[in-house]
Amino acid sequence: MDDGAEHGRHRAAGGGSAGGGLDRRHFLGAAAAGAAGVAVGGTAGCDTHAGNPGGAAGTAGTGPADLAAERRRPGSPDWRIRSTGPPDAVEGYTDKASVRPGEGFGLYVSTTAPGFRVSAYRVGWYGGAEARLVWRSDRIAGRAQRHPHVLPGIRSVRADWPRSLAVATDGWPPGAYLLRLDADHGHQRYVPLVVRSATPAGRTVLMHAVATWQAYNRWGGYNLYAGQDGGYGTRSLEVSFDRPYDADGAEKFMVYERAVVVLAERLGIPLAYTTGLDVHLDPSALRGATAVLSLGHDEYWTPQQRRHVTLARDAGTNLAFLGANACFRRVRLEPGPSGAVRTVVCYKTAYRDDPYFAAHRDQPTHDFRQPPAAAPESSLTGVFYEGYPTDAPYVVHNADHWLFAGTGARRGDSFEHLVGVEYDRVTPDAPTPSALEIIAHSPLVCAGRSSHSDSAYYTVPSGAGVFSSGTMRWVEGLMAGRREDGRDHGMDARTGAFVTRTTENLLRAFAEGPAARTRPAPRTNVRSVYPVQGASGVSTRPGAPAPSRTRTPRPASGRGGSV
Repeated sequence: MDDGAEHGRHRAAGGGSAGGGLDRRHFLGAAAAGAAGVAVGGTAGCDTHAGNPGGAAGTAGTGPADLAAERRRPGSPDWRIRSTGPPDAVEGYTDKASVRPGEGFGLYVSTTAPGFRVSAYRVGWYGGAEARLVWRSDRIAGRAQRHPHVLPGIRSVRADWPRSLAVATDGWPPGAYLLRLDADHGHQRYVPLVVRSATPAGRTVLMHAVATWQAYNRWGGYNLYAGQDGGYGTRSLEVSFDRPYDADGAEKFMVYERAVVVLAERLGIPLAYTTGLDVHLDPSALRGATAVLSLGHDEYWTPQQRRHVTLARDAGTNLAFLGANACFRRVRLEPGPSGAVRTVVCYKTAYRDDPYFAAHRDQPTHDFRQPPAAAPESSLTGVFYEGYPTDAPYVVHNADHWLFAGTGARRGDSFEHLVGVEYDRVTPDAPTPSALEIIAHSPLVCAGRSSHSDSAYYTVPSGAGVFSSGTMRWVEGLMAGRREDGRDHGMDARTGAFVTRTTENLLRAFAEGPAARTRPAPRTNVRSVYPVQGASGVSTRPGAPAPSRTRTPRPASGRGGSV
């Protein structure tokens, strides 16, 4: 699917300024799918315990040796969805975004079919199959659940369905999972789940962006960008995890995260799995990690998550931001009917209307860079989010950088369509780490204005290295030329090979420990690339409100929204 449709779901205009002075409208990725399976275990219509078709019965593989053995198991090539059917054909959600190995969770399902089964696929390499069937339920009696409940005032949508079954995860190794719902009439949906690792120590941590998944979720007609009428003014001010995801049930994961999981597993580096919610809750969630990966679209963070990631960096943990627009929105997490941290609160431009703000004026739920309590994301990521939409070539600036080793790239080489649809740039008069090097500098036009997207690398005294790709298409670039899921934005196999080799270099180096100890220090070049502060013509003073802009509302289509 091309960017003109951008998965067919643009956000309607309005709302908080994105800095950079360029209008931004987001989109949701679309992913096709497939099918699977082997039936094991469970009692229809009641609590269901985990069987294991793959043969790892009774043990939750949590150590490096266990995960190495997991990677060698045969995969299940038929894990993809064949037919989603109508929106209400079959859909579901869990009462936990992540679980520990062996911990149970509830699954809530609605279907127009008389019955369904659940298949749990762990995403990985598996010799190229890219997923393995770990568990499957018996047939469960189906029912069409009640219509969603919209909370007045905050316009938060909750399903509040009765639980369909309970699932224990005995024998499930840590990893990123797709629970596939297979209804009797042949239609299917995913429900994503992360089985988090017992410890991050000595591992590269994949930090799944579940708060961002939920922010864009239009199930029930509302998300943090638009209401049922497509308008910004009727958007949700809070969104709940107690509802299914729209589309195929796992769009954000499929488009912006899955390819990194598959690549990291193929490389065989020690891995750990977690979510932004878990990093928010636990100051030790990243302790001792060699690296933390922020995946392709990781926009919504709590201050606690940001603090814990920053502390990890300052203790020697490498960071990689494999997208754009990361750590942009400041949110608050609150409980829901099914448990703790089940609600994402982000009032954006209406932050003064948040009842919590009256007594906590240092905790507005809006853009991190905006006052009060301004803390631009560039102090952590090294780059500053600037705008949407754009489509431009990615241009190599420093071909000698170790990240580009083996790619064959030369200075000035370009890779068509790799920059988009949102982008970041180094902005010298925003808070920017001093030991920072621009390694790719890509000219672009966004909303009629000329600017650049930058890939940047910096280090800190702990020895940690930090890489930011500067483009939201980086993870999609790993699939370029493969026509994966029928969409590649026109990126070709050459681009796919370049992004893959660069990412391999990054992951292998970061898995060795603090990158500055083994790789050359950055050759700071910001002032030579941007000799004039504010060269883009955009106000970038730290904490300064972004310039006002005229926005043309665009009716939300399907899963669209606004800024």
